[in-house]
Amino acid sequence: MKISTKGRYGLTVMIELTRRYGDGPVSLKSIADQKNLSAHYLEQLAAPLRNAGLIKSIRGAYGGYILAENPEQITAGDIIRVLEGPITLVEGMESEEAAQQALWLRVRDAVKEVLDNTTLLDLKEYGDKEPNKEYMFYI
Repeated sequence: MKISTKGRYGLTVMIELTRRYGDGPVSLKSIADQKNLSAHYLEQLAAPLRNAGLIKSIRGAYGGYILAENPEQITAGDIIRVLEGPITLVEGMESEEAAQQALWLRVRDAVKEVLDNTTLLDLKEYGDKEPNKEYMFYI
């Protein structure tokens, strides 16, 4: 499974909306400027996220986007599925041996487990914890 820029940038937008949760609408332009991304591309990603009920748009001079639910209720899996489609690793598995099929299914299930059990709040809190902390290993 390869996550494209749609999934990666969409997750970036959702994490930024989580960081500013409760502060009112956030413009995609401000996120694009902060993260050095294309505002036009982020607008294209916002439509499916809005249609899926993950974000809401607020019109007006001080408009923008807000999360449609609490950050602890939205998972990375929700976002990836909306922007990337179903989570699959291998297409045409039916022609492979049973052992290989079982392996691919276990890997897929492990990826789903991580994505479906990682909330936006988890991702925000992870980013809040000592970013760029370096580890020293002694041998």
